[in-house]
Amino acid sequence: MAKIIVTGVDGNFGGLVVDTITKLVDKESLILTCPFEAGLEKFKKEGFDTRVANFNHREGLEKAFEGGDVILVISAPFVGEKRQTAHKNAVDAAKAAGVKKVVYTSLVNATDPQNPSIEKIDHAFTEEYVQSIGMDYIFLRNSQYAEAMITSYLTSNGAMASCQGDGKMSYISRKDCAIAAAYALTKEEMHKRILNINGPESLTLAEFIAIGNEKTGMNVVLNDVSEEDVYHFFDSIGVPRTTEGQFEKDSPAPYSSDGMVTFARAIRLDKMSEFTNDFELLTGTKPRTIAHMFANYDEYQVGQRNSTDN
Repeated sequence: MAKIIVTGVDGNFGGLVVDTITKLVDKESLILTCPFEAGLEKFKKEGFDTRVANFNHREGLEKAFEGGDVILVISAPFVGEKRQTAHKNAVDAAKAAGVKKVVYTSLVNATDPQNPSIEKIDHAFTEEYVQSIGMDYIFLRNSQYAEAMITSYLTSNGAMASCQGDGKMSYISRKDCAIAAAYALTKEEMHKRILNINGPESLTLAEFIAIGNEKTGMNVVLNDVSEEDVYHFFDSIGVPRTTEGQFEKDSPAPYSSDGMVTFARAIRLDKMSEFTNDFELLTGTKPRTIAHMFANYDEYQVGQRNSTDN
């Protein structure tokens, strides 16, 4: 069995990956990392090989990745040059340490030059960089997390303002994306693959809200508005325009408004409508439905922003 490096285990996504991968392989096959020692304490007590690895700093990363064969690079929650540098640091250090394969959490339609999402720029950069240096890879092009939209629904005060029109998205649970990552890390026979990790239904936001109303008994309505109106709304609740801004603790929107508005634009322009069964082919199970998540909405909240900016 290959030695598997799971990074970011202190975060919302990485912790979920550990929950699944420990059911698939022995802990002796795992190296767990995160940016700070404090985030590793519980795993260290459980007997895992734990190491500090902060993607923002190239120094120390190569040593943290020594002995690994495949690494999970979870995309950083900031956008732009800082994220590209962090990803490059992780990939360069992994290659220098002898790691052969990168499993990377990307975004649907990441390399389409006509996709207007600013989020996709860094994903395209990372995919292309991994390919350019000759590493093996599995790119997991995740659809939008359902948890983000469920949280938005529940905190909408009865009306969700959106500029994504009638565009469709195959919303998927973050938990299922983490399960897909865990399985991808164990697929020693899978090489140079790009997988679309989609939910089981391709839905407009109106259809998404209708399912929410049916399952929760709420009566949320959808307001189609302009992009500028969406920006003004996020400004009014303290959401920064970029990830360089100040995020409020416990914000129901732990993302930048630039990211969300351009993502909605991409959906409106039908640039995010990929709908495949790659998740089922990878894991042998079906992803959770929106109806299931709304029926159990306490378990499907986006949670607090978990960002290592330094």
